[in-house]
Amino acid sequence: MRQKIHRQGLSIVFGALFLLTRLGQSFAGLADHNETRLSHGGQVSGYLDFITSSDFIVDVAENWQSEYLQFFLFILATVWLVQKGSPESKKVGDAGLGTDEEQLVGEYAKPNSPAWAKVDGWRRVLFSNSLLLVMGAVFLLSWWAQSLAGVVVYNETQMEHGQDTVTWAGYVISADFWNRTLQNWQSGLLAVGRMVTLSIFLRQRGSSESKPVGTPYDETATEGE
Repeated sequence: MRQKIHRQGLSIVFGALFLLTRLGQSFAGLADHNETRLSHGGQVSGYLDFITSSDFIVDVAENWQSEYLQFFLFILATVWLVQKGSPESKKVGDAGLGTDEEQLVGEYAKPNSPAWAKVDGWRRVLFSNSLLLVMGAVFLLSWWAQSLAGVVVYNETQMEHGQDTVTWAGYVISADFWNRTLQNWQSGLLAVGRMVTLSIFLRQRGSSESKPVGTPYDETATEGE
């Protein structure tokens, strides 16, 4: 059991941290939500009411979509684009989908390769792009969830101030929606971009996300060019 946990350490630790931070957000968000309601003469919400409310869902969906967007774009970009000196990039000249031999598919698959890597047709195409497809699907679903929850929150605020409400279509072209959306997108894209470039010049000994400490700045892959 200890060995199994050790082998899955990254996913276990980050899964636990995700659950803890999500739980913390729910309680902090509830407190903030109730403070706002009391200041406007409203009634406080219970925990279950809050975590199923549009106020909570819109905040969660906003963050999820920015994270999945950055990974979707990074996965797609690293197929065709390179960054000399970065461990996050393929070597210069290696851009593209790669050959079947390099990708270990079809006749070049290993005995223990995934089953869909060994077959031809739509199954191999689907499996070959499955990571990008899942990241893109989660991004779109979280964007959709944000828009649905966001229009409810927006209209509640509009009614509190005696102003007109909007439809879903009206909300997704509104300044409020794109202000929420773009500020999350830019933070995620900035983080990925800085990781790519800073890893050229900076090191973290022992991390798979860093080149070995003594690797030259202009060496893109750790095995050399």
